[in-house]
Amino acid sequence: MPDKEETCEQQNEEPAVNQRQQEDEISTFDIPSFHRSENNKQIIRYRWKLRYMYYMVKNKYHGQHSNTSAENERIYAYDAFISYADNDRFFVHEQFLKKLEDESGLNLCLHKRDFLPGNDIAANITTAIHDSRKVVIIMSQHFLKSYWCMFEYNMARIESIYSRNKENILFLVFLEELSSKDLPLMVLEQVQSQSYIEYPHDEYGNEVFWNKLTEVLS
Repeated sequence: MPDKEETCEQQNEEPAVNQRQQEDEISTFDIPSFHRSENNKQIIRYRWKLRYMYYMVKNKYHGQHSNTSAENERIYAYDAFISYADNDRFFVHEQFLKKLEDESGLNLCLHKRDFLPGNDIAANITTAIHDSRKVVIIMSQHFLKSYWCMFEYNMARIESIYSRNKENILFLVFLEELSSKDLPLMVLEQVQSQSYIEYPHDEYGNEVFWNKLTEVLS
């Protein structure tokens, strides 16, 4: 695992191991071919579930947990956690903050601004996701190459399954066109079964894009 001081923003050009490669390598086990696909998915999910459970227990031990109301309804500190690569930070800082926070009044969680200094980076990530009602993934080539970005994606996916009763808390924003062969298996599976949105590059499309995103996160 990368050094705990690195973040999704800092490590996106030299990944520890390519996510698709990690998943493909699992298939080298001596398993009959007609069982491999499903077994691969189960192994990958179990691996990320263990990581998620470890950090959730660790966070609770250190007193980091979400609040509930008198009616036991979950109270979230943030409307959305924004997961993005460092190369895409200009788009997030200049457009997401302006459109969603300044103009729409949403409360977003971003790495450098909202993570607690001195905390383990993985613990910061799981806490931020757990304390956010939604998770927005800014999908790009840079995102896919970052270990910590993919860590955030997988922690959000596991959070939705095991802490939110399979509620889909992930919302994918494709910043650029990506080929299906470039997508990790879990991302490809989500794209094929759930909705996502592509960032447009025209004035009318931009208006529709921000209105839709605000509606999803409000």
